[in-house]
Amino acid sequence: MEQENMTPSAFADKLELGRAVISHILNGRNNPSLDVVTRILGKMNYINPDWLLTGTGDMYKTEGGKISSVQQESSSNYFQSGQSQPDLFSQAPVSLPITQTETEYRKENIVNEAANTQKESEKQTIIYQKAPERKITKIIIYYSDNTFETFNADNVPL
Repeated sequence: MEQENMTPSAFADKLELGRAVISHILNGRNNPSLDVVTRILGKMNYINPDWLLTGTGDMYKTEGGKISSVQQESSSNYFQSGQSQPDLFSQAPVSLPITQTETEYRKENIVNEAANTQKESEKQTIIYQKAPERKITKIIIYYSDNTFETFNADNVPL
């Protein structure tokens, strides 16, 4: 971004990414995803992929060992300031003040490995108890005209 004299928002717009994505990368909250790297290489095809991924080699691709005039002009402006070329991954994160609510979500829980404890299985015998036999003692039938009939078991032949 600095080499191209772009603001983070202009860089995000050029890559067709949300501005928050670039902001999170620059603040050290997230590392660049594969999508971000491929968009940089797709939209800025003159960037050297080795430099972008590892920080080694020249920032710009070379044509037969020579840097193109556009790249040379851009890099000469940058080097006149006496700085070396930074890569996307080695930028130091900018530290921002952390609020109390943010620290609640950043707490880490240390989980100790559980000891390999094996319990012996218990053999249990399940005894099925048959429910006591039930007999019908009364049947009541309700009719739509608000009448009813009652049948007692002793009155009905079984």
